[in-house]
Amino acid sequence: MTPDEKTQAAEQAYEKALRYELDYGCCPQCVLAAVQETVGIIDDATIKASHGLSGGGGLSGQGACGALTGGLMALSAKRGRDRDKLDRGRFIGNFQKGKELVERFRNEFGGVTCEDLQQCFTGRTYDMWRPEEYQAFSDARGQQCALATAKVTKWVVEMM
Repeated sequence: MTPDEKTQAAEQAYEKALRYELDYGCCPQCVLAAVQETVGIIDDATIKASHGLSGGGGLSGQGACGALTGGLMALSAKRGRDRDKLDRGRFIGNFQKGKELVERFRNEFGGVTCEDLQQCFTGRTYDMWRPEEYQAFSDARGQQCALATAKVTKWVVEMM
């Protein structure tokens, strides 16, 4: 892929991820679906497997932001260690790219957990398992989670 093609793919991935998050939610799936449609390498089973990572993992808020975990999964789909190579080293290049993504994310949003982003976007955290709290977060965040999801997707495509 030429640099111009990569830039174009990153912009397309950004737009797709933004639309998917606004329309369907589940940030890790939105990142992976947009990467799949613009770059390839992601299969449907990977998108399905990412579902439980939303909202900091199981909607707990306490784990890494789902957009970030989706991005890490996309990088690993390209650079990660295959099952048949478990005994062949750490494949450190994947960790380096993952670390780069995490650091960029932290610099942009001030943290890496779902609760960090909730605090950044709204000034407080929410219990996503209480319907009224989930709705309050949805109302208060506006498009900010979708924009974060789109931004991560763009970065990942640029890093591939």
